[in-house]
Amino acid sequence: MKIVGIIQARMGSTRLPGKVLADVHGQPMLKWLLDRLRSVKLIDEIIVATTLSPEDNGLVDWLSENNVAYFRGSEDDVLERFYECAKKHQADLVVRITADDPLKDPGIIAQAIAMVADHKEVDYCSNSITPSYPEGLDIEVFRFSALEKSFQEARLSSEREHVTPYIWKNPDLFKVTSLKFDQNLSHWRWTVDKPDDLEFVRAVYQEFIDQPLVPFTKIISFLERNPKIVEINIASAVRNEGYLKSLSLEKNELKS
Repeated sequence: MKIVGIIQARMGSTRLPGKVLADVHGQPMLKWLLDRLRSVKLIDEIIVATTLSPEDNGLVDWLSENNVAYFRGSEDDVLERFYECAKKHQADLVVRITADDPLKDPGIIAQAIAMVADHKEVDYCSNSITPSYPEGLDIEVFRFSALEKSFQEARLSSEREHVTPYIWKNPDLFKVTSLKFDQNLSHWRWTVDKPDDLEFVRAVYQEFIDQPLVPFTKIISFLERNPKIVEINIASAVRNEGYLKSLSLEKNELKS
């Protein structure tokens, strides 16, 4: 069984252009994420899946200079991009990673992989269907067969843009399972979409500058002792804002 981690990344961003290569204490945000993913021994290969847009040429240059494997595909049909990337690299299991989450936790990722790899009946595992972890620790693991079926059958633009909705919205077609944390910290925001999110991540890594693989539980303990850091970006937090925006646009399109 080949397990491939696919990092979804692009330089275009309405609120924070170029955020994936934004500086976080001397190195690009993407580098912190890559280091954390590389520590997950269950992952056989890591690919950054970006777009064919000239806007992403700078990202591709950085990836080439740093010997990071990449794939270029559709800008808007991200489901197609994932499918073609996974197919090219002969993935049996896909670990979906978003590049704006530099605090992804290796332990959570390994747990999600095991939930699929060790249970033949399971097609998909995530911790975001019923959120309990801070946003930014979201993880999705799914079989290539589920990805392929989604690629062939998904029709809604929200399903194509966000890769996995066709899977988790159809539990009659796919065996779906969830990971849940013993606290509900889903209102905490550890993802980077706006300038204050980047300020938050920099504040966290300032504390753990010598611990690039710091576990999420240790970060939680630090933040509980320093609630003002949590407040940096929590006021503007809207979980899954991109997906909700897609649904709104889609609803308007269907009406017209």
